Amino acid sequence: MNASAVRWTALTALSSAALLTAGCGSDDGGSGGGDDGLTVVAGFYPLEWAAARVGGDRISVSSLTPPGAEAHDLELTPKDVAAVGEADLLVYLDGFQPALDEAAHSEGGDHAWDAGRAADLVSPDEHGGHEEDGEHAEEDGHDHGDEAIDPHFWLDPTRLASVGDALADRLTELDPDGAASYEENAAALRADLEALDTEMETGLAGCAVDTLVTSHDAFGYLADRYGLEVVGISGLSPSQEPDPSQLAEIASLVRERGVTTVYTETLVDPAVAETVADEAGVRTAVLDPIEGLTDESPGEDYLQVMRANLATLQEGQSCS
Repeated sequence: MNASAVRWTALTALSSAALLTAGCGSDDGGSGGGDDGLTVVAGFYPLEWAAARVGGDRISVSSLTPPGAEAHDLELTPKDVAAVGEADLLVYLDGFQPALDEAAHSEGGDHAWDAGRAADLVSPDEHGGHEEDGEHAEEDGHDHGDEAIDPHFWLDPTRLASVGDALADRLTELDPDGAASYEENAAALRADLEALDTEMETGLAGCAVDTLVTSHDAFGYLADRYGLEVVGISGLSPSQEPDPSQLAEIASLVRERGVTTVYTETLVDPAVAETVADEAGVRTAVLDPIEGLTDESPGEDYLQVMRANLATLQEGQSCS
């Protein structure tokens, strides 16, 4: 038996004995729910937030990604795997967190729910900015590959609203008595997200600079929604680092297009983005991809952080 098989055999054995409440990476006890409610485990913050909004007081929800951790790099403990196996519902995003994908497939069974199916995910090449600039596909410093899918859908509020609607249907299947509550909560969530969408569309309608240069390729859905073209310095994961020649090409693109701001990110080392900014002679500002909240986040929930991002973008893109 190879090492991977031994590891998963041990984790499976532990999952049958471990308590769910001890298994989740979040240390705040989750949100909502009483002893008789559904137990929902989410892969990372945006899914946890949406589940809490839709489930309300009929569920208890927690996140496997601890506050301040980089969601892409999630590693599961045996207790985390136990949580996946014992939850009434696992809400995750297939392809975003490889460790959780493995646990979802081996432990999640029919209670593992992939939010990406409702989000209508696309590849980076399908984002508007990539389609209209074929040269950039060679300049951006990453090989997307035929199978690459951009997972960062929540940065388009309308896609997150669609996930909320679908999640209400899934929770109703598990708890038919809560159907009216889930439907009402999802409608309230959609109203909040559509209001945010209107603010974003209005606030980014008159930007002098339409090229958005970010640390990693996380903002494609946002760029598509609001008429910008994103250039991610790293790939879909922040661990994909470009080589020096690719950094020089992006710095040249920054100068050619009149970009005045290169965006670093929370939870990601700013060094690479700062290198590009220094080379191009422009400033940096911080955008939050909202993969997780920290004490440094510019808000206490998804809506607040998105509005803080809007203010940062309005200044950085010279929006009127």
